[in-house]
Amino acid sequence: MKQESTIQNTPPTSPPPSPAVRHPRDDGDLQALWIFGYGSLVWRPDFAYSDSRVGFVRGYSRRFWQGDTFHRGSDKMPGRVVTLLEDREGCTWGVAYQVQGEQVSEALKYLNVREAVLGGYDTKEVTFYPQDTPDQPLKALAYVATPQNPGYLGPAPEEAIATQILACRGFSGHNLEYLLRLADFMQLCGPQAQDEHLAAIVDAVGTMLPCFCPTEQALALV
Repeated sequence: MKQESTIQNTPPTSPPPSPAVRHPRDDGDLQALWIFGYGSLVWRPDFAYSDSRVGFVRGYSRRFWQGDTFHRGSDKMPGRVVTLLEDREGCTWGVAYQVQGEQVSEALKYLNVREAVLGGYDTKEVTFYPQDTPDQPLKALAYVATPQNPGYLGPAPEEAIATQILACRGFSGHNLEYLLRLADFMQLCGPQAQDEHLAAIVDAVGTMLPCFCPTEQALALV
């Protein structure tokens, strides 16, 4: 498995102080919407979209603080998946997807079941900075799990989270697969995309497994 390098939670470039932010339904099409994914949506959106961009949102940190009793766990053994935590110094990398026309209602209908009904997430508008054009931010819809939802697990030591991840499986697969695919995404974004919390959990998992394989081999096991 590829390991994270020295951690900094800072994006590579700084946008101008007050850029013109495009609304999620702008871009000349009132039926267009941007949706920001920072968990399983980065590798498995499972809805039709017109465009996608890698980038980041400021003011939030990603945390494995949401319990999952469907996709990556069960009622008896909830898995751990990510949510966004408000953090003035935070920066979370992910993918924004643009949906247009009929794609909008279909995507929202699908995500309402996947993220809200089965996941316990609420929607929130965030400002997304594309990696290639951070000076042209846009508004996007994000799904965020708050402490008010019944599945919320909250903070725990990274070692405890790693132990829970290694033990859980749901209808979408093993919780370890979720962790490794998210770590792989961060590697693909380059050294400027850092996540100290994610890296610490990956390191903890590595110390717990007798032989921690590269990601491709580990995924074949789960």
